[in-house]
This record gives sequence, structure tokens and C-alpha cells, in this order.
Amino acid sequence: MSTSGSSGRRWAVDVGLAVAVTGLQVVAWLGASTHAGHPRPGIADYLFLAAGGVALLGRRRYPVAVLAVALAAAAGGAALGGAAASAPVAWLVLAAAFVNAVLYRRRGAAIASLVAGYLIAVWPPWLIGTRGSTSAASALGLLAGLIALLSAAELIRVRNQRTVAIRNRQAEEARRRASDERLAIARDLHDVVAHNISVINVQANTALHLMDRQPERAREALTAIHEVSRQALGELRSVLGVLRADGDGAPLVPAPGLDRLGELTAHTRTAGIAVRVVQEGEPRPMPAGVDAAAYRIVQEALTNTVRHSGGHAARVRLRYDPDALTVEVDDDGDRAVHPAQPGNGVAGMTERARALGGTLDAGPRPGGGFRVLARLPT
Repeated sequence: MSTSGSSGRRWAVDVGLAVAVTGLQVVAWLGASTHAGHPRPGIADYLFLAAGGVALLGRRRYPVAVLAVALAAAAGGAALGGAAASAPVAWLVLAAAFVNAVLYRRRGAAIASLVAGYLIAVWPPWLIGTRGSTSAASALGLLAGLIALLSAAELIRVRNQRTVAIRNRQAEEARRRASDERLAIARDLHDVVAHNISVINVQANTALHLMDRQPERAREALTAIHEVSRQALGELRSVLGVLRADGDGAPLVPAPGLDRLGELTAHTRTAGIAVRVVQEGEPRPMPAGVDAAAYRIVQEALTNTVRHSGGHAARVRLRYDPDALTVEVDDDGDRAVHPAQPGNGVAGMTERARALGGTLDAGPRPGGGFRVLARLPT
């Protein structure tokens, strides 16, 4: 939405309000003069009325100045002793300017104009109820009307503030959700790139060393690189597809879960790590968030094993408890990442577990190697 378009709409609203208020007041004046026998508005009345109506065009930027002009116009019309002095609706422009000042948080000026307008209408106040002056009933009725006007303006202001607050909360919640989505996508990108690039790097080194001596094994390594890179490209397309979507599009492929654990361990084995998967308890379908988090935790743990451990074997243990899924990944390396200096991988695994209300511990094992232990509530 362009700024010029928004400004044009605001200007149209202001013009419409000024025309509507001024027109309604003219109709009220003419009606009062026709049915009550009061004199018809003169040129001076119309000039005062036009001044107040034109002032309403600047109500957004200058609410106090608009209120002052409207009050002066109403007071001038009352001083003429014409229709403005006898028709309460003749003060409609002033009422509109008053409500506008309250909405723009100029309540001090608005209340001051209320007092000034009341005094102008009943002046001199010490003659209220005497012959030829404002009656006590009229003075009390006008006071009640002004109090009602102030109350209505305050209610409108409070309602507008509540609407703005709700809109701001919704915008803040949308920003928070977008931030969470960006963090999730960043973790997915890290997991996809780190794991697959690590496997590709190991396989490329193997192929380089065996190219001349054992061409068949070098061919196997290159085949593994081809397969791993193909899978990495597919997952990257999925993540980038979410980034390109307009909000209604779905990922190109489902988020990886434990059903793809076999592929993951197979790729890790091609990097020279013997991976064994152990399941305890009765396997059952997991909630989507738990399923994806468990897969990513195993993926990152095996990535760290390939890149940092220097070991040759790893064990993945899945324990299905009634209220949680426990994921444990151990390796037999001797150069595992120390928890005092965790990288993005350990931090990402921890955030995944915490996001589900779970816990994750990562660190060296007492007997050597490295362990990642996560408990994910289901």
C-alpha cells in the first residue's frame, strides 16, 4: 500500500467529515428558523460556519488549533444573537472539533474549550434563571449534554486505544512467529548443509586417496557423493521453497522424520562410521514436531561424529516411553567437541529440544567418546 494512496484516503475522509458536519449544521439551522420562528442564518452566520468547517480539514495535524477556530466561530455566531445562539445543533462543528481533540490526546485543551463554550452559552452565569437570561433548566440541560459529550469522546478514545493495542499485539505476534520460522529454517539449513557436506568431504578424500590404488572403492565413494549431494539438493529445495512461498504454499517435500533414519545412517556408514540403531519400547507414530526434531538431532550428532570424533562407530538409541521419546547418540571417538565450546550444531539441537519442552545434554562420555542425550515429550 503506497503512502500517497493512504494520504489520499485520509484527505478524502477529512473532506467528507467537514462537508457532512457543515451540511448537517446548515440543515439544522434552516430547520430551526423555519419551525421555531427564529431568524434565518445571515451571511455572517454562514461565514462563521464555513470557517469552522474548513478548520476541520486540518484536524489530524493541528487538533488544538482546529478546536480554537471552531470555538471562536461558534462564539462569534452566538455573539450575533442569530440562529447560533438559539439552536444547540449550531455548535455541531465545535462538538466535532472537541471529540477530535480528545482522540488526539489533547484533553486539557478540549476540557478548557468545554468550559469556555458553556460560559459563552450561559453568560453571565450569575443571571441564570432570571428574566431575559438562560433558564436554570436550560443551563443544567446544557451542562448534562456537555458532560455526556465528554464521556462519549473518552469512550471513543479508549476504544480506539484498545483497537490499536490489539493490532500492535497481533503485529508483534506475527513478527515473533516470523522470527521463530526464520530460526527453524536456519536450523534446517545448518543441519542439511553440515551433515551432507561432511559426508561429501569424507567421501571425496577417500576417492582421492584410492583413485589409483583401489579404483572400485573410489567409484563407491563417488557414487556415495552423488547420492548424498542429490538428497542435499532436494532438502535445500524444500527449505528454499518455504522461503519463496507467499504464506499458503507447502514445502516441496515433507520434513524428514525418523522414517528416514535408515537413509541417514546409510550415508554416515559411507563416511566410515559404523552406525548401529537400537530401539527400546513399542515404536509408534510421533507428533510431527517431535519426529522432525528427533531426526535432526540424530543427524547433527552423527555429523559431529563424522567431523570431529575421529572414531569408527556410533550407536543411535531410541527409547519410546509413554510420555516421551528419548534419543541417545554415542560414538567411540577421542576428539569430540567439548561442551564448553559448543558450535551452532549443539546450540541448534538444544533449541529444538527446548522448543518442545524437552531437554538435551551433550558432552564427553566417562569411558571415552561423545554422547548426545535428548528427551522429547510427546
